[in-house]
Amino acid sequence: MEKSKVLIIGATGRLGYHLAQFSLQFGHPTYILIRDSSLNDPNKAQKLNFLSTAGAIPLKGSLEDENSLTEAVKQVDVVICSIPSKQALDQKLLLKVIKESGCIKKFIPSEFGVDPNKIQIYNLAHRFYAGKTEIRRLIEAEDIPYTYICCNLFMGYLLPSLAQPGLKAPPRDKVTIFGDGNAKAVFVKDVDVAACTINAIDDPRTLNKTLYLRPQGNVYSINELVAMWENKIGRELEKIHVPEEELLLKIKESSYPDNLEMIFIYSAFVKGDHTYFDIDECGVDGTKLYPHLKFTTVSEHLDTLV
Repeated sequence: MEKSKVLIIGATGRLGYHLAQFSLQFGHPTYILIRDSSLNDPNKAQKLNFLSTAGAIPLKGSLEDENSLTEAVKQVDVVICSIPSKQALDQKLLLKVIKESGCIKKFIPSEFGVDPNKIQIYNLAHRFYAGKTEIRRLIEAEDIPYTYICCNLFMGYLLPSLAQPGLKAPPRDKVTIFGDGNAKAVFVKDVDVAACTINAIDDPRTLNKTLYLRPQGNVYSINELVAMWENKIGRELEKIHVPEEELLLKIKESSYPDNLEMIFIYSAFVKGDHTYFDIDECGVDGTKLYPHLKFTTVSEHLDTLV
């Protein structure tokens, strides 16, 4: 089967760079939208040079320029947007262009986190998820073919601190357990998310579905993470238990975005927003769709921090 032509927006970002690499590796004609300002950033320029050398086709443009978006979109079959979550609403003009072009067989919007339709702390999150939800409703209202990718948390966030606010490395003396410590969170390495996303491009099973990633070795509660870490470092940590009500009070007493880390901890490790629900007919399990993909496990990641 002929590989879809892919446009990646945000290719100089951490996830976007991996998406572009796998798109090329899997044989997709790959286009990357680049802003003029990216060429003035040494790190971004280096990434763009690598991708171009590997075969990616750079297209000048931005999400604010309708003409450049139109020119880019009409050259491809699939559009993947990997801009930061806080910029989700910047995709509105892109949706207009995709709708008018009529040539896109799948759009993968900037999601790559917790399913905003399943979040139980929506009002607590200072509209963090509102932009994603609004974009979803626009996609569906315009009948744009889509796949939503929900990988929950990247391994580089919260896991290196064992979900301890303010820490940058795992604790070695005492650890805070929020709630009863039994709600399970999901962590997936960004490079693995990228590989799964590119696998889904031409897969009809993912059309107009939410693709969830819950690899077996990547789903753990704080209690389980702490036990795993204690085993790796050969010592038991002092446990400090913080009830749900106390964590909520800390969140409400702190200002946004300073309290965002605690909000995510509350969502994942107290409310269980990653795992409290079963995947229904609107979703598919990416780890079952693509059993050939090897996901870096939580244990393997913690090994690098010992």
